[in-house]
Amino acid sequence: MIRWFSFKLTIQTRIHISSSSYSSSFDVKALSSYSSSSTSNSISSYRFISSSFVINNNNYNTTSNNKTTSSLLLQDRLLNNNNLRFKSNSSTKTTTTTTIKALQEKMDPFIPQARQFVNFIDSAPSPYHATSQVAEMLKQKGFIQLSEKQEWDIKPNGKYFFTRNQSCVSAFIVGGKFNGGNGFNIAAAHTDSPNLKVRPVSNVESAGYLQVGVETYGGGLWYTWFDRDLTVAGRVIIKGADGSFESKLVHVKRPILRIPSLAIHLDRSVNSDGFKYNAQNHIVPILASQINAKLTNGDGENYENKKHHPILLDILAKELHCSVNDIQNFDLSICDTQPAAIGGALQEYIFSPRLDNLCMSYCSIEGLLRVSDEHIKQEESVLSVVLFDNEEVGSSSPQGACAPLITDTITRVNHCFVPAGKDINTIVDLSLRRSFLVSADMAHAIHPNYSGHHEPLHRPQLNKGPVIKYNANLRYATTGPTSFTILELAKRNGIPVQEFLVKNDSPCGSTIGPIISGSYGIRTVDIGNPQLSMHSIRETCGVVDITYGFQLIQKFFEQFSILDKSIKVDLE
Repeated sequence: MIRWFSFKLTIQTRIHISSSSYSSSFDVKALSSYSSSSTSNSISSYRFISSSFVINNNNYNTTSNNKTTSSLLLQDRLLNNNNLRFKSNSSTKTTTTTTIKALQEKMDPFIPQARQFVNFIDSAPSPYHATSQVAEMLKQKGFIQLSEKQEWDIKPNGKYFFTRNQSCVSAFIVGGKFNGGNGFNIAAAHTDSPNLKVRPVSNVESAGYLQVGVETYGGGLWYTWFDRDLTVAGRVIIKGADGSFESKLVHVKRPILRIPSLAIHLDRSVNSDGFKYNAQNHIVPILASQINAKLTNGDGENYENKKHHPILLDILAKELHCSVNDIQNFDLSICDTQPAAIGGALQEYIFSPRLDNLCMSYCSIEGLLRVSDEHIKQEESVLSVVLFDNEEVGSSSPQGACAPLITDTITRVNHCFVPAGKDINTIVDLSLRRSFLVSADMAHAIHPNYSGHHEPLHRPQLNKGPVIKYNANLRYATTGPTSFTILELAKRNGIPVQEFLVKNDSPCGSTIGPIISGSYGIRTVDIGNPQLSMHSIRETCGVVDITYGFQLIQKFFEQFSILDKSIKVDLE
């Protein structure tokens, strides 16, 4: 059944559209409104009154509550719909002014930073690697590495960092005008992502295969791990020639593991009843065939470690340039071998593992590193980034947000600045009350195929800027004053921001924000870049949002101390 719609667009542009069967350039004239002879949700054809062509479209659906149609949105849909058929007047001038090349060029200023992020994420297949990468970034910018096991000597204008458990990093810059009791302006994220962890005893055998026993970590979309080219990464405890032991990073960059799905011929119900799996029995990667493994490595009779397959230990030993018997223990994660990529027809998207939450970890560190030395000299606060571990499993660890890492840092820094005769506990309490936390964790972008799962008035889009996250039940720590702070900083610096909350009939995730704000009374706002496919083995975010993300955090570091003085909430 054909429904005729008459549209009047609010813009004038020239659009070039190509498909496999027709290529045409045409003008869309500027008009102001549209009329409709039907309220059907299924729009079968469009007729543009002011032009000499008719567009017949049989594959476009919209929701009935859309009372107005954005001309720009319609333009995007025209550009991206491969099922359009045109009846064009041959006399229409076909000069193209808006081309794919021009749209690609709009992305060019954002591509270099996106490529740097892609390189970062490819080098960070585990929290240990992410922490190591961040440490190198900090060292290159003159940050001094501290040890929590030694006393600190902190100076104004100084740049410092320390790591905990090789998976958590705390970096801070002391303002040139910092005094004991002044605030800490903090951006916090986390280095971990849902993944599969190699079990302490992993040597599984079944049906002629050697398999690696794994344990699920966090709330992953585990079905996305099937039929992927997988490998291992993490840290290994190595015995040295002098009898000492050292934790070394390892990343096997070739595919050595795979979780095969079951052929549809053996389970016809999978497409009608949905894909169902048992995490214990079905998520067990295959490593090798039993026969070939024995021919290659024997039974590993000379290996002291009997808890893992000899062939896996041999691979690790070759990567680490040590003997198998030097391997004492390890923390290994399963990860994808496919590198992150910039994609989409117009290079708008990043397809990558571990966007949640290495994206905001990167933006936080990049924002800190971009603060100028000139600003630091005039800064009254400490500018800090903390990247925790174990957020995906509740944060209850020495390197997680439940541990007093932030207050430990505030206390130790203030010890170096406490005025004579002042009580250190009072000084630390003043610092906490004057501090502000940006909890930076990824947010949910509107999904084109599941838009009904999003609250109608809070639908973040990719490449439209960072998202402020709200929840009345305090799953996020955002309040009116703290969200205003971000909105005002964004407004002053021309950075687009969006807002998000879940539907009343939908559950809500959480972040480290409520943990820290509730434990230490630090004012907190939850933000994050929008993404699709959160907790999948491959996620999607926007190229432009990488730049917007670190710019917002940079401006927070540079401008919050002054802005905060103008915001009156409680008695100052």
